[in-house]
Amino acid sequence: MSETRKHSKEIGVIQPTAQAVTVGEGLAVLIARPGPLEDSPVFERGAAGAEANVAGVLTQLGVPTAWVSRVGDDGFGRYLVRQLAERGVDTSAVTVDPARPTAVYVKERGSGSGRPHDLAAGASRMLYYRTGSAASALSPADLEAAHALISGARLVHFTGITTALSPSATALTEALLAHPRDGRLISFDLNYRPALWDRRTAVAAEILADHIRGSDVVFLGADEALAVFGLEDADQLRAAFPEPRHLIVKNDKHSVTGFLGAERLEVPALTLEVTERIGAGDAFAGGYLAALLQNRPHEQLLRFGHLCAAAALTGTGDVAELPPLALLESLAAVTAAEWAGMHYRTFAAVPENVPS
Repeated sequence: MSETRKHSKEIGVIQPTAQAVTVGEGLAVLIARPGPLEDSPVFERGAAGAEANVAGVLTQLGVPTAWVSRVGDDGFGRYLVRQLAERGVDTSAVTVDPARPTAVYVKERGSGSGRPHDLAAGASRMLYYRTGSAASALSPADLEAAHALISGARLVHFTGITTALSPSATALTEALLAHPRDGRLISFDLNYRPALWDRRTAVAAEILADHIRGSDVVFLGADEALAVFGLEDADQLRAAFPEPRHLIVKNDKHSVTGFLGAERLEVPALTLEVTERIGAGDAFAGGYLAALLQNRPHEQLLRFGHLCAAAALTGTGDVAELPPLALLESLAAVTAAEWAGMHYRTFAAVPENVPS
């Protein structure tokens, strides 16, 4: 059975040439009401997926971006494509697979009621239904179909989630790393998910290490790196992985250590009240990569990452809704003392001593 493609121009969007391309899985999200999952009478709908989330952040920051993926020929797939296209993402290289479904996950949210199976207030848990999905069939052929987009981009981003989906998806990410760069940057976020590697656990560390060494920009969570490589200290990780020019180690919630060549810089996270943690890592990556493409200095790369992550942590939904770019630029340029005293609130960040 032949495959068809959906194009963003079908909903009236004319896309500029993509500066960034993200490659990877997208999922439809069903968001339960707070409380035990079995008691939720309705579910809200959302769009997610690590690379899709990063694409949504990049476009908000003024970076023309395309998303390469596969979705099922179903309502969830059409919804995903529409959501990304409405955010300004070029979806012309998304393949519609007539034989496999779009991946879905259910977000369970706690209400703190103390009832059996309820989570704590503000806590959440994800239940994934992605086995045999359209995205799990990603392969090098999808890169060939997106050749023009990738060749014209300044940066391509993907994550360890995508390469974990299947052997054919690993073949895609390996082909992406082997593709002639021609000045193009390859960005990789470790995003280690043990459940996705359950049948390939023995090779996960080797594959992921090769992906780190073959990339130009790498994001690592210290906890993820400890689980995969037995290392969590930023300096030890840099010694183990000297190849990427940009190596960014997220030290839990306290700070981020960024290596840019031989330069080492640590920037603390902003003070904030967490609403939900989902999507914060993707928002950080999107903010950092946008600032990189906009030729901002090293410290501002990390600050843009923190600011976008803060928007995700204080909001709802997987894709961060960002403040205006002009506000982000002004906040990223403050002094070290002002940064340390800043308290981030939804769609604003103000000094701690300013009432709101």
